[in-house]
Amino acid sequence: MTSVTSQPERAFNANRVSAGPASDAKAFFAAALLTFASGMVAVIGYIMVGGFGVLLGIVGVVFALVWWKEQHGRMLPRDLPGKSLTLLTVAALVLFGLAALMA
Repeated sequence: MTSVTSQPERAFNANRVSAGPASDAKAFFAAALLTFASGMVAVIGYIMVGGFGVLLGIVGVVFALVWWKEQHGRMLPRDLPGKSLTLLTVAALVLFGLAALMA
């Protein structure tokens, strides 16, 4: 009769990319709001100046995203402060309101 061997049980390794569900939710909403706010800047540029305004809006978005990355170290950091997410939400709502008033 042959002996039966088993593999040693591996210790559970948590996902090293994620810091938890709350962090994942913050990253998701930050990505969605950054995308929405970027689109709003381009739309406001189009409403104000036309096609050239879209180009100016895209340049402004690039500068804003570079600034965001310098402030947080990454585009979507694992430990994004709640204050940054709140300010981003307020900025996106203000841009949406501005675009709605201009249209």
